[in-house]
Amino acid sequence: MNNADMRPVITVLGLGAGDAGQLPLEVYRRLRSASSLYLRTREHPVVRELQEELPAYKTFDRIYEQTDSFEEAYGLMTAELLEASKAPGEICYAVPGHPLVAEMVVQQLLEAEKAEKCRVDIVGGQSFLDPVFATLRLDPSEGFQLLDATALKREDVQVSTHLLLTQVYDRMTASEVKLTLMELYPEEHIVHMISGAGTGAERLQELPLYELDREDFVDNLMSVYVPPLPFSARYGDWDKFRSIIAALRAPDGCPWDRKQTHQSLKKYLLEETYEVLSAIDAEDDDNLQEELGDILLQVMLHAQIGEEEGFFTIDDVVESVTEKMIRRHPHVFAESAAATPEEVNTQWEEVKKAEKSKDGEEDSVLADIPQAMPALMRAYEIQKKAAKAGFDWGDDAPMWDKLHEEIEEWKAELRAENEQNSSKEFGDILFVLVNLARFFRVHPEEALEQTNQKFFRRFAYIERKMNEENRQWQEENFLQTAESWWQEAKKEER
Repeated sequence: MNNADMRPVITVLGLGAGDAGQLPLEVYRRLRSASSLYLRTREHPVVRELQEELPAYKTFDRIYEQTDSFEEAYGLMTAELLEASKAPGEICYAVPGHPLVAEMVVQQLLEAEKAEKCRVDIVGGQSFLDPVFATLRLDPSEGFQLLDATALKREDVQVSTHLLLTQVYDRMTASEVKLTLMELYPEEHIVHMISGAGTGAERLQELPLYELDREDFVDNLMSVYVPPLPFSARYGDWDKFRSIIAALRAPDGCPWDRKQTHQSLKKYLLEETYEVLSAIDAEDDDNLQEELGDILLQVMLHAQIGEEEGFFTIDDVVESVTEKMIRRHPHVFAESAAATPEEVNTQWEEVKKAEKSKDGEEDSVLADIPQAMPALMRAYEIQKKAAKAGFDWGDDAPMWDKLHEEIEEWKAELRAENEQNSSKEFGDILFVLVNLARFFRVHPEEALEQTNQKFFRRFAYIERKMNEENRQWQEENFLQTAESWWQEAKKEER
């Protein structure tokens, strides 16, 4: 006899979704003969009807009352069952419905079985799903989700399918469910509260979503059914957004969208990116939401073109970036460790280097810097990459010397009236300034934009004063007045 055969056995009995008359004979026999019987809850028609025939039993209703979370309660139940299984005799654990439908403790027992702590024997049990489908006249093949109300997350809900939420135990849970669903569905969306489906005690009520937590008949066997949203109402639905983009590009779609290419859309992607940056700088969350939507629109258009040309789809795009994020964050999704942002960056670069090595690439460390990037930003990235590779000054003194040298060379070319060379020398000055900014942890693009905004505000102040006093730029010595207003603007900012 091997060690697995010596493991204690926990028999899980499914009480089904109906009353005792619908109970399978084998389950009935096991219930009556169990030497040690545990019930997830005594609040079930079978338990009430067979009360006098059952042996002494323990229920876990007390644990629900003693704990602050379902996760904690399930852990305590599992631990108690595993401990009880060490004693001689058969231990039975009876649950409502089917043991493998929405029963977290059973799932934890199955994990314990994999760890060779016990063996699990599952007997009988009709899932509550069949009578619920019959009551609602629902065909789940149209698309169906079964979710636990106690662990409901907005991102798990698919509004295009039939949704059934189990374990809506009380009004507090119903309230949390309502608040989560109202982020996705209209508050008037009709939902259905179901309890005791398929039994003589069946209760079914239709009501608008916003009233979900106002009903008094919520109990520990309550489920909530949420019908799918009609296509026209799925404003936050990914599939609808995708279909809209496809419709715009279809032969009978929008003439403007149909003629777009990757090349023609480049300028719009750039414009939308700058508008996102402006919303961030303005700390305008409402506008930021809208501008991010415009960026997403550009992504979807490019993906749709890629799909039409047979190269890639939006699913490929999402799969690629998902795989990349997991691969480049081993400190989150694997065994590696990184406690600081600096360690994360180092690890990120190491993973990228390994990726290139695996692909047989031997590109320059500067190769992945986009040529289309604005020149000031690209200079910053070039110098940052070069510095990481070891090509960097040890301190700032040589950089200042280099700056003065480049300024003198520019002056010489200006004096020589050599426009081409003077342009190159001025570029050298900017390049050195960017390197100095990087050395002192100043991002030149952001710094220059701050100055742009500052100039914009002060110049606008001058224009307002001109309008107030009916002044013109062409007036003699007007620049002196404008300078005084500029100084006023500076004081106001301070």
